[in-house]
Amino acid sequence: MDFSLARPRERFEQCVELPDAQIDLCEAALWVAAEEYPDLDVSAYLDHLDGLAESVQDRLAPDPSPAVRVAELNRLLFDEQAFTGNRSDYYDPRNSYLNEVIDRRTGIPITLSLLYIGVAERLGLHVAGVSFPGHFLTRVETPETLIIDPFIGAVIDASDCQRRLEAAGGRAQVLRPEIHLRAARPREILVRLLSNLKQVFLSNSDLERSVACMDRILIAKPDSHHELRDRGLVFEQLGYFAAAAADLEHFLEVAPDDESATAVEGRLKVVRAQVRIH
Repeated sequence: MDFSLARPRERFEQCVELPDAQIDLCEAALWVAAEEYPDLDVSAYLDHLDGLAESVQDRLAPDPSPAVRVAELNRLLFDEQAFTGNRSDYYDPRNSYLNEVIDRRTGIPITLSLLYIGVAERLGLHVAGVSFPGHFLTRVETPETLIIDPFIGAVIDASDCQRRLEAAGGRAQVLRPEIHLRAARPREILVRLLSNLKQVFLSNSDLERSVACMDRILIAKPDSHHELRDRGLVFEQLGYFAAAAADLEHFLEVAPDDESATAVEGRLKVVRAQVRIH
């Protein structure tokens, strides 16, 4: 497919407008990256995922079991290709861009999981992302459920998940697979990817890029009223007072009972005064 003339924001929107079952997560993630890398060849990176899947397929006997396919996929990605988590510079924005993860063979849990999902789907595996507290995971039905942590390149078991849950939320937490290990919807995964990137940019005071993340979160999840509020507050910091007023007003319309509503009303008065001045 020729993506050379495509506009990244429009293509991302087209991706997330599809029904969940038809959303190509890796393509959507690459369109997120394409805003940062204008010359990014999305088609070439999708072809690269095809090539990784073909490398696994070439070493399989006819009609392999799902468990065998998973084992060979893990061997290729984690042992031979050496994809691994970036522990030394976890908050580097490049870890959230799938093209950089593919090129550098390192990233954060969610982008490494996206890579894993993309290749696993091409091998006909039933795979999904898992929005586990604090650390994104993948699950594959083989037909037993395997939980895979692409950040460390390993299959983990229920006891590992329990320890991680306690570390994230305290020892009172009890693992409930139907909740903690449920398959995440594609839009949910993309929102989490963009939310991670948004926080990186906010921590670096890169407000323009954080707004771009919030724009796309609202494309994927239009009812995310907290993103509307946050974007309005960042617009205020940037001096875009009319845009800030519009977002804060909309937030108060759709979430009048939110715990932050009173504080937002205060900010809105300040912003409206700035609009009148300017």
